[in-house]
Amino acid sequence: MQADRQIFWMVVVWLAVLVILPRSAGSRSVSVEETLAALGNGPTLGTTVAPVTIVEFSDFQCSFCKKFWADTLPRLKETPIKKGQVRFIYRHFAILGKHSVEAAKGAECAREQGKFWKYHDKLFSNQGGLAFTNAKLKRYAQEMGLEMRPFSRCLDSGKYVKKIEGETAVAAFLGARGTPTFFVNGRLLAGAQPFEVFQNVIEDELRKSSSKKKGR
Repeated sequence: MQADRQIFWMVVVWLAVLVILPRSAGSRSVSVEETLAALGNGPTLGTTVAPVTIVEFSDFQCSFCKKFWADTLPRLKETPIKKGQVRFIYRHFAILGKHSVEAAKGAECAREQGKFWKYHDKLFSNQGGLAFTNAKLKRYAQEMGLEMRPFSRCLDSGKYVKKIEGETAVAAFLGARGTPTFFVNGRLLAGAQPFEVFQNVIEDELRKSSSKKKGR
């Protein structure tokens, strides 16, 4: 089991190198923030001009990710996101098997219809054994009122598999070793931390941002 896990991480990091290196400028080292930006646009909460950006790498099958979703994310929405202090971006870190990838595909297909966050919530609220079979992912979409023909075509096509694998690889390349993993303005924060931990890091980043503005 340990050997299989080591092989898995070797493959993941190699994939990350393939994803990232073509985007780097010559031999110049690329920062964490530049690497995350290279992934392109992701599902976002909050204003794009917020001084603090939190990037979550998550797996819909992960119980700790569900804990963050249930306990901490609502408080982030209530205060720093609502106040325009924080932009929150979701990324896939689908490491818990086939159904993790299938759930991530479903979320991306829902995103095509502007319903990523609603589907994201649906997945976490239904987390459990065999919750993410193809049939159930389609049922969730139907319950939400999504257009089923394009959703089903999207889900069955596997068109987002490379995107999901790429984000998973980048997370590993940047040092993520479990789910959920967060990057707060590029600073790694591991695990389903309570709101107070995020609040402290956010306040620290806000102070840095304010100091930079004053120093101009």
